[in-house]
Amino acid sequence: MKKVGTTGLQMNEPVIFERSVKGRKGVSPIEHDVPKANVSELIPARFLRSETVETNGAALPEVSELEVVRHYTRLSQWNFGVDSGFYPLGSCTMKYNPKVNEDIARLDGFTSIHPYLDTDSTQGALQLMYELEEYLAEITGMDGVTLQPSAGAHGELCGLMMIAKCLKARGETRTKVLIPDTAHGTNPASSQLAGFKVVKIASGTDGCITLESIEEAMDSDVAALMLTNPNTLGLFEHDIVEIAKIVHSRGGFVFCDGANMNALMGLVRLGDLGVDVVQLNLHKTFSTPHGGGGPGSGPVGVKAELAPYLPVPRIKKDKEEYTFEYDCPDTIGRLKAFYGNFAIMVRAYSYIRRCGPEGLRRVSEIAILNANYIKERLKATFELPHDDKPCMHEAVFSDATLKEFGVSTMDVAKRLIDYGIHPPTVYFPLVVGGAIMIEPTETESKAELDGFIEAMEAIAAEAKNAPELLHNAPTTTRVSRVDETRAAREPRLVWQP
Repeated sequence: MKKVGTTGLQMNEPVIFERSVKGRKGVSPIEHDVPKANVSELIPARFLRSETVETNGAALPEVSELEVVRHYTRLSQWNFGVDSGFYPLGSCTMKYNPKVNEDIARLDGFTSIHPYLDTDSTQGALQLMYELEEYLAEITGMDGVTLQPSAGAHGELCGLMMIAKCLKARGETRTKVLIPDTAHGTNPASSQLAGFKVVKIASGTDGCITLESIEEAMDSDVAALMLTNPNTLGLFEHDIVEIAKIVHSRGGFVFCDGANMNALMGLVRLGDLGVDVVQLNLHKTFSTPHGGGGPGSGPVGVKAELAPYLPVPRIKKDKEEYTFEYDCPDTIGRLKAFYGNFAIMVRAYSYIRRCGPEGLRRVSEIAILNANYIKERLKATFELPHDDKPCMHEAVFSDATLKEFGVSTMDVAKRLIDYGIHPPTVYFPLVVGGAIMIEPTETESKAELDGFIEAMEAIAAEAKNAPELLHNAPTTTRVSRVDETRAAREPRLVWQP
């Protein structure tokens, strides 16, 4: 098995404090002719640092310019990113994004404007946001869209707040949200934050929710069904139309977590299936960065009944002029400073315009094709809980066939690192024991997928013949297996020599 990635030369690098030498400097400022000010005459003494704090309290390292450059360059070489290798995280969709969209987001006309400028000076930005809302409404089949939410979970909260306010306007008090066990993990948290009680719905034997379970759970106290489609098993909820009819007939709303829209674009419009609210993740589907904590963007689309409750300001077009509209009496209010993360919107807008309708459809088709290719190639090696139907954007396996050798999902994940491949998502969704969730995205070639499949097959063989290799993995990294639980619970945040 040919291993990919970098497994040879490793740049050793201590923490920068260990490089510190008293008196060493990274800059040589020029002499100046400005008289030194008497600080004590300008600033009250109680606000001044003591000599001890100034020299010792900050504890900054003293290093040369070359040491600084090499330090941070070497640290960057320890990182693994989608630009350096395959990143098959399921649900998170760590896909390669075209660099041209990054260039467009950095154009002076976008980066040099300020949110406090008046609308006369920002017509281009307003037009871009207005048109992006229209594009997303068309893609999802919704009647109105807001770009304000700054992430997927923020979008979930936004949608639930609109549902709550609409129900209040109806004079109804509904306290429950139905959430399948195959939903994304943020859905229950968002529901609780919005003031609802979560009712868990068990999926059927085929990995999808059943009509019977919704019939039984859907009563007059249910505000909404919040499902992920495709769900976290990578399966399309095939009864969604009938399920929506049941929910609507009893006065509830259907909220779809649209984080997996990268498998539906151009193929299915969720609004045509009975969905009332959908939240999107621009950082997953529409060519914007993912990871590192942001920035993100989680637009929300709604059907006409919920449109009056969208956050303000709304973007309004009057002839050829774009303005902010604040006079919306039923709105849930503002959810984000200014209007949202604008640079993320620019990337998404560029991606949609470049792909066009046919291109977006092709993205979905290849994402589905790649996931099914991996599923079919690996289902003879790893257990596939639901192998009787095609998957959508991701395939979920388990470690059931490895347990007799004392090998777990975590062992497989760590061993993949030795093959130069980032591990996939592990132990999620929770409905599959020892889950291995793999999402190849549409940007990976067949050759890349073949290399990943060969690595997984080689690891399965090692589990049978040499399980100790997996128990000790990774062995080609700077550190081997770390105590991840302790690292999370007892982080070392202060340098201690």
